[in-house]
Amino acid sequence: MSKTYYLPTDDAGKLAWLTNLDAKLPGYKTILNLTDADISGVQADNTFFAFVLNSNNQVAAYAKQWTTYKNTARSGGDASLAILPVAPVFTSPAVTVAPDIFGRATALVARIRVATGYTQAIGQALRIIGADNPVDPSTLKPVLDVEVDAGQVNVGWTKQSADGIEIWVDRGDGKGFIFLAIDTIPDYTDTQPLPATAAVWKYKAIYIIADERVGSWSDVVSLPVAA
Repeated sequence: MSKTYYLPTDDAGKLAWLTNLDAKLPGYKTILNLTDADISGVQADNTFFAFVLNSNNQVAAYAKQWTTYKNTARSGGDASLAILPVAPVFTSPAVTVAPDIFGRATALVARIRVATGYTQAIGQALRIIGADNPVDPSTLKPVLDVEVDAGQVNVGWTKQSADGIEIWVDRGDGKGFIFLAIDTIPDYTDTQPLPATAAVWKYKAIYIIADERVGSWSDVVSLPVAA
């Protein structure tokens, strides 16, 4: 049976996952051959993401209060809502880190999974093994979303219960569809330079589980491109 991706999709779930990794990883430092930098890096990332998420939630709540206050000031209503919102006060975070917190975390997980001392029990404790997925792999069909971003084509896709995706491209050069890449972490960036003259590139993909194609090919999506 296939498994779901271990990393939660929502911010609160991601923080809970990272907090668990932060708490339990030191206990497996020796058996997994981790360094002090590995441990301290996760600790710093967890502390900073908790600060960022908490601050974001406060700002969102403040914005909601202002919307209520604005609406009441404009149109009247419940007088108890006509209270000037108090802005949240932020202190400087104890630590700041570079962007891509969960990119670092998933890269560390990939190392952990091939460590000599790694076991399924450790994986369960660190929450780096997804739950059993009751979805029938034969029913899987990718949905692609392509767009040009910063001079390159971004191929958007969701992982669902698969290990990854196999992507093919037709660049309108008479060669038809050719293999482009195997991608395991959404999204995928096509690094091929855009053509000097206008063209239409087409993309299609199919999910893979355990290095085998599963389900159906996606619908072909087309994108006009030019340098």
